[in-house]
Amino acid sequence: METIRNWLLPLLLAAGQGILLWPGTGPDDAPTGPALVGALCALALETAALGWRRTAPLRALACTLVAVILGGLAAPDGYLGIGPLIALYSVAVRCPVPVTVRATAAVVGVEWVAAAVQEGPRAALLSDMAVSLGAYLLCAGLGEARRRLLAGRMSSVRRLAGALDARRLAGDHERRRLARELHDVSAHHLTSVVVTVDAARRLQDDRPELAAEALSFAERTGAETLTALQRLVGLLRDADRPDHRPMSGRIEELVAGFGRLGPPVTARIPDDLAGPAAEAVHGIVREALTNALRYAPGAAARVLVRRAPGGLELTVENAPPRTAPQGAAGLGAGRGVSGMRERAASAGGELTAGPTPEGGWRVHATLPDGDLPRRQDEDGWRRDVLREQRFTDPALTLAAMILPVSCVLALTEDWTAAARRAALPSLLVVCGLLVLHAAPLLWRRRAPWAVFLAVLATAGLGPVAVVAARLPSQVTEFLVAGTLVEVLAVYAVAAYGRGAARTWPAPAAAALGTACVVTASACADGVVAGEPTGPADVVLLPFFLSVLVAPVFFAVWGAGVFVRRRRMRVLAFDDFAFASSMWQAERAAQAERQRLAGALREAVLAHTGALVGAARRGDLEQVAGTARAALAAMREMLHSLGGSGDGGSGRPLAPSPSAADLDALCHALRSAGRDVRMRGLPEAARELPPSVQVSVYRIVEAALGAGDAGPARVTLRRRRGLLRITVTGVRLAVAGPVAERLRVQVDAADGRIVYEPAGTLRVSLPAGVVPAPAQEVSPSPYA
Repeated sequence: METIRNWLLPLLLAAGQGILLWPGTGPDDAPTGPALVGALCALALETAALGWRRTAPLRALACTLVAVILGGLAAPDGYLGIGPLIALYSVAVRCPVPVTVRATAAVVGVEWVAAAVQEGPRAALLSDMAVSLGAYLLCAGLGEARRRLLAGRMSSVRRLAGALDARRLAGDHERRRLARELHDVSAHHLTSVVVTVDAARRLQDDRPELAAEALSFAERTGAETLTALQRLVGLLRDADRPDHRPMSGRIEELVAGFGRLGPPVTARIPDDLAGPAAEAVHGIVREALTNALRYAPGAAARVLVRRAPGGLELTVENAPPRTAPQGAAGLGAGRGVSGMRERAASAGGELTAGPTPEGGWRVHATLPDGDLPRRQDEDGWRRDVLREQRFTDPALTLAAMILPVSCVLALTEDWTAAARRAALPSLLVVCGLLVLHAAPLLWRRRAPWAVFLAVLATAGLGPVAVVAARLPSQVTEFLVAGTLVEVLAVYAVAAYGRGAARTWPAPAAAALGTACVVTASACADGVVAGEPTGPADVVLLPFFLSVLVAPVFFAVWGAGVFVRRRRMRVLAFDDFAFASSMWQAERAAQAERQRLAGALREAVLAHTGALVGAARRGDLEQVAGTARAALAAMREMLHSLGGSGDGGSGRPLAPSPSAADLDALCHALRSAGRDVRMRGLPEAARELPPSVQVSVYRIVEAALGAGDAGPARVTLRRRRGLLRITVTGVRLAVAGPVAERLRVQVDAADGRIVYEPAGTLRVSLPAGVVPAPAQEVSPSPYA
């Protein structure tokens, strides 16, 4: 399919050009002999270049330009040279705006120089240059509009793909969120109880008053733990919404609480922290100070949060431990540093942790400021709006100005020099009116109705200028060339105006207005077609002209309405698919939250309640045992959430799919009643990198899940460093949103995809080798 799209148009153009060049089939002055050979060679070069216009547009443009110059030298009157127009359109579709502007300027300059050298100075040269400039600007503007349309479609496809991923990973996300929150609760509360009670038990002979303090602390902290766990169970019933309230006070209270446990903690924190970054700061500070309490008891700590260019910088540093920690090895859940990194990454930042030269420990995080992303989004939105208008509309407006003026220049080529000199002031007035008439098109998308009315108003300046400047009839008739502007204005109203059903008066008003303006301009000097005007001409001429041009305006209006409705249908489909995927993701997340809340109540709340009861009875030994049991239950649940299960249910987290899972996918589809066969496993998927494994599975899954009900075949072949995937029987996957999503997935994997109308997909992916496993590094004791 892709090959046909690439070569069909070049071959058709080559066939038409060959007919014009071949002796006996084209014009009488068709080239012969060496000239014919040279023209055919130029045609072959142009055809080959256009065949690669999608993959190498700039090279294709350069080659077509060379071919047109060679063809013009070999056959000046028979070589059309349409290739650069098509190649420039491809450049505009596939390259950024600055590249398109430079390419347009280069190709226009080269053609002007070539025309001046080949034809020499003559009166028609200026009109030819104007026509070529207008044609190239028109092609470049249409190509840029197409690029914007494709970019919007690709953005919708990426958004839909993200929603599908969110739906698929909703359960995993909720389990990881619970693991992070549960780790924070266990680290901050229960670890403090274990450390305090163990210290009181060791020193109860020397300092018996510590036992009472430890029991009081255990009772208070156990109650806080119960409250935190109940809050967490409540949070599991709600969506994961960031808290935008100021959190500076909560962070300062957290630091003060750690200071009451023994080690001195100093802090410098801005008083206006809020948003996701502040949430991340709160969690990182809590984890870092807990690690300091666990592994460096009695060591001083420092918390510093400051604003820097581009975001927030957080530093938590503690001094070396005064005494070796006793009994701390079994308290951690083994994911302290990784949990802090996850928190920083979730807020869009990064975190590093490591020992200091003095023997302490330092945690440093860089996070985006809470207000900065919003300002950047607003600025980016404004830039996108301006960027969308910065080339397409100016290019089309310039083309609408230049093409009518070029018609004026072309129609005056046959005039004598004396006639042109005599009519020069009138010609300048007409050209100025044509340029002023097209100027409102710059705002055709922002205010289509206002542009339409402005176009009609500027068209009325023609009759006024005829009367005021006493323009002759032979010059007045050139004002008809401005009708192209009315056509573009009608299309803009139909495509961009509010309410497609309410835009039908535009073509009727344009037809009547154009007829009246042409009649007024023609009758202004009292002569029409060399005959004096009468009352009948003023009445009948507008009627006949409006009937003549009305079908053209209504056809253009219908095309604009069709494009508008097609675009709205596509957007509505994308919005519906996105909303449906997000709704299903929320349903899946809600179900997972409910299940995890039940597992949390069963696994941890009972131990924490027993801890509070033992503290109230004054049983220090039971408090120590219960606190360790509660902490162990939390650790077990954390480990199950992190990889071996979740929530005590024993169900593992879903790993990333691989090519080996395709057999199971096909088996599941066959169980559902669809005949799906697989060939090439496991040989083709052996020793593939993990990223390629995931890409292969996702591509085949998307193709088979497009909605087809008939039989399908999946074939994998490994050849010359490429993995070739062929999926047949998937007609719904070769067009529409599924095809666009597949193209995004294949492009992300640096591969190529070919669609065939019969319902076949052919994908080629680079199949690298799996790298040797890195040497395992022993975890930090602070992890």
